[in-house]
Amino acid sequence: MSSIPHSADSVLKKEAIGFSILIALAWLTELLGVPHWFFNEPAGFLWPRVLIRTAVVLGIWAWVHFTTRRLLKRLHHLEEFLLVCSWCRKVGHDGDWLTMEEYFGSKFSTETSHGICAECAKKQFTAHHTATRVEKPAADSAKQ
Repeated sequence: MSSIPHSADSVLKKEAIGFSILIALAWLTELLGVPHWFFNEPAGFLWPRVLIRTAVVLGIWAWVHFTTRRLLKRLHHLEEFLLVCSWCRKVGHDGDWLTMEEYFGSKFSTETSHGICAECAKKQFTAHHTATRVEKPAADSAKQ
């Protein structure tokens, strides 16, 4: 179960305990003769009845276990996605929209710093160079 988080293991263990209790109650009911006392069934331990009950509970347990496990894996997969606004790039976290800096500071206790990647630096440098290029007046260029 390495692909399922620890909290999911806890859910599956609780299910297992619940179904184990049901199986134990089926056996205890038969041992104590509850069907004889309440339903006028023949007295004595009836193996077929308790085995059939156990098989039915085990079958349901297996179905519930694998269904729950699949749902928990899917939920864990969906929780791994980071919700980011397409327009302002804020991060959705616990119903709030935080800036990237706020999100990383609150979620990971990580300080953030700003930098620029090589591709963006090249684009920004080119745009800055183009915007700040000053054309020399025609009179100045004629003197030289």
